Amino acid sequence: MSNYRWTICALLFFATTVNYLDRQVLSLLHPMLEKEFNWTNSDYANITSAFQFVYAISMLFAGRIVDKLGTKWGYAISLIIWSAGAVMHATAIPVGEGLAAILGWAGLGLIPVSVLGFIASRAVLAFGESGNFPAAIKATAEYFPKKERAFATGIFNSGANIGAVLAPLTVPWIAEKWGWESTFLIVGGVGLIWLFFWFVFYDKPEKQKKITQSELDYIYSDKLENDGIVEIENVEKVAWFKLLGYKQTWAFAFGKFMTDGVWWFFLFWLPSYLKVQYGMVGTSIMMPLTVLYSMTMIGSIGGGWFPMYFMKKGFSPYDGRMKAMLIIALFPLIVLAAQPLGHLTFWIPVILIGIGASAHQAWSANIFTTVSDMFPKKAIGSVIGIGGMAGGIGGVVISKLGGALFDHYKELGHTQTGYTIMFAICAVAYLIAWSVMKLLVPKYNPITDL
Repeated sequence: MSNYRWTICALLFFATTVNYLDRQVLSLLHPMLEKEFNWTNSDYANITSAFQFVYAISMLFAGRIVDKLGTKWGYAISLIIWSAGAVMHATAIPVGEGLAAILGWAGLGLIPVSVLGFIASRAVLAFGESGNFPAAIKATAEYFPKKERAFATGIFNSGANIGAVLAPLTVPWIAEKWGWESTFLIVGGVGLIWLFFWFVFYDKPEKQKKITQSELDYIYSDKLENDGIVEIENVEKVAWFKLLGYKQTWAFAFGKFMTDGVWWFFLFWLPSYLKVQYGMVGTSIMMPLTVLYSMTMIGSIGGGWFPMYFMKKGFSPYDGRMKAMLIIALFPLIVLAAQPLGHLTFWIPVILIGIGASAHQAWSANIFTTVSDMFPKKAIGSVIGIGGMAGGIGGVVISKLGGALFDHYKELGHTQTGYTIMFAICAVAYLIAWSVMKLLVPKYNPITDL
């Protein structure tokens, strides 16, 4: 076979890397910006929640837009918008001043200018970034048979880890060298390079001249009766309300709601945790965060491979995936020990949280793939969007709760207690999610009536 599908997987990997690199810049600059603009934890929580809320709502429409435009243009437009949003952060203060003037005229000018500007920038970034996973999952469903989808998803999803690793290695240094504004400009412009390669290398499998017939046959080797090439050519519209009538949709949405916020918390609050707990700021956080996010690559790729072990034993893709996800859900429990042992050295919570974050990536590689296991291709983008919205709302809840707890216990002089509570929530979220998902969809039950 030509194995061209792995070229597409590489493109998805690099896009996801840029996606996470752009969204993580703010969290790494938070200690610096917090001091410059006198932000409270609640101010920062409002900024991050704005991203998560817009991301949540946009995910619902992003899936629909990707289904409508097709993978190629849907992905391209998404990246252009999120790159513009990333660059927009550099002009957050002028943007905030303009918004403050408008709100002041309307009698609502109570939010600080800096907070307003960053909220607006995060909103644009979130709107664009919401298209990444619906498009990437759709491309994976187009180019990979079901038995390889979790592995391919794990590979491109590990781009999130690479982005998370590259960010602490570059952002603090760029900020110290040229200022925080330049960091957003430089990092935000990187994604536009990817567009060139996307338009050169991507096309639908049946139109791809670089793919051999044997590979095309392999890609379509296990399609459901109504899930083949004809459907790719003629994408029908599936009503959201119809999709909400399936327990499979609710299982995916609840799993995302319970667990996405954990990853958001690790992504947006860990630099602040290292500052509060250990006084680490600027370039001093580069090494611990690099180690932590490097660990997550093991979970992402290993988690994608893990269910294949059960499938080889005769389990259906869904049942094998659920068995793997139960084992994966046990690993985040180790985060419960981060605070009790954290007084010994900062490396203990870094390693323990790294294990929990790695488990999240393993979980993520599999929960995404349950959608392509269950639904025909024409509905995948929309279902991913519904689940993404649920995950974004879960992220808003976690971020707002964290900000409120940290400010509350800071006033009481017990800042560590806030993190103890948040780590406990993160630790048990996956077992709760798995239990409800299994209750809703006990056995493999693909949708065939759409």
